[in-house]
Amino acid sequence: MESTIRVRFAPSPTGPLHIGGVRTALFNYLFAKKHNGTFVLRIEDTDQTRYVANAEQYIIDALNWCTIPFDEGPGKNEKFGPYRQSERKHLYKKYADVLINSGWAYYAFDTAEQLDIHRKDHEAKQKTFIYNWHNRAKGRLINSLVLSKEEVQRKIENGEKYVIRFKTPQDETLLLEDEIRGSIKIDTNTLDDKILFKSDGMPTYHLANIVDDHLMQISHVIRGEEWLPSLPLHYLLYKAFGWQAPKFAHLPLILKPVGKGKLSKRDGDKLGFPVFPLEYTNEQTGDVSRGYKEDGYFAEAFINMLALLGWNPGTEQEIFSLEELIKEFDLSRVSKSGAKFSPDKTNWFNQQYLQTKSDSELTDLFLPILKEKGVSSEKSYVEKVVSLIKERAVFVTDFWSLSDFFFQDPTTYDAKAAKKQWKEETFSLMQELIQVIDNIEIFSSANTETVIKEWITSKEIGFGKVMQPLRLSLVGALKGPHLFDIIEMIGKKTTISRIQKAMDTLQ
Repeated sequence: MESTIRVRFAPSPTGPLHIGGVRTALFNYLFAKKHNGTFVLRIEDTDQTRYVANAEQYIIDALNWCTIPFDEGPGKNEKFGPYRQSERKHLYKKYADVLINSGWAYYAFDTAEQLDIHRKDHEAKQKTFIYNWHNRAKGRLINSLVLSKEEVQRKIENGEKYVIRFKTPQDETLLLEDEIRGSIKIDTNTLDDKILFKSDGMPTYHLANIVDDHLMQISHVIRGEEWLPSLPLHYLLYKAFGWQAPKFAHLPLILKPVGKGKLSKRDGDKLGFPVFPLEYTNEQTGDVSRGYKEDGYFAEAFINMLALLGWNPGTEQEIFSLEELIKEFDLSRVSKSGAKFSPDKTNWFNQQYLQTKSDSELTDLFLPILKEKGVSSEKSYVEKVVSLIKERAVFVTDFWSLSDFFFQDPTTYDAKAAKKQWKEETFSLMQELIQVIDNIEIFSSANTETVIKEWITSKEIGFGKVMQPLRLSLVGALKGPHLFDIIEMIGKKTTISRIQKAMDTLQ
């Protein structure tokens, strides 16, 4: 029988959620749903100096927009709450004391100034200062491994500041397993004695993370590869507590579009794409960062793109619904190497999803844009416009530039096109064309096309001599869908008036 799957996404509320964090949440969500498990949100806010007030709500809103809401977390199914580490700090000292009493941790009273002296001394000798087995008990450092119990107690009672450090074993080889990276061998002599409990009375990430994962019965820890160096310590902490460790999986980095280095907000600012799911306003500076939602991306396209950054389904398929992603997702197909982010590919995904949406749905999204432009039109008319132009669009926001001529006369004409297409004989041809159009009784796209093409053929001239100036007259540029569909949509009266206006302007 398969054991209960419980995974967690544990961001720090220090600002907006980067797409790397969203992908971590997504992979946790997909894994949980595939195995009928639980997706937990935990807010790791032990670092109060970097806490941002609106960041937690941003994280929740982002997960909801991405359609990967948490099953359990702040304010929701609080089976193992509270889910904010700042509200759990009464727990951590107890577990730190357990490690002290078992000999797996010790008090360290070294001040920042004293440690800085040691570092500078090592640098002068071209060495690197590491607080661990080779110096912790030699009397150079001030900790409970060299002080008597009475001295330690006196220092604590006198209010001297201290931290609690983990006592890393000496001369051991750790054999660790990662669900993505396989076996990892670590020499404990290379590890430093990490701080577990800070002088401000708050735990570090390492202690709080392990305690919370254990108490919340997390079965799999799926997180970014930046936490891979912490795996030995976390493994040892589980061993020290006598707890069964969860399975670990460290996801590859999302790389810059050039392929080198971790994707950052600066890359987005420089190249013109967002790196956050939702728009974010820094309450302190007032700076606004772009979001995928506000930039016009569909949530399902955004999620589909993220899923394929570091995960390969093993087939040529690229378009996946969320249900398909859940069905196909497997940690064994997650890459060890970094995944290069491509803004162009992201746009391609959005275009693919746009084409799958109904004309009615897209029209509902387009109508508010038309309202902002001061355009009032029947939904049925707008829906027909959408059907004609959507294939050329990447975003719904593209619709206006692709269709403005359906709603208003051109105010300008493409100068390059006009110079090339509007010749001396064009004026007389357009005059004659107006009469041909005026005499058409059935003003459908197909019939109008037949009549006008027969007229052009009868004059024994090239189609371009009429069709290009006609498109320029109606659209203002040599763009747009099938010309006779435009003519049917705008009607006979508007077609004739636009030709006449072009003749007056361009002659």
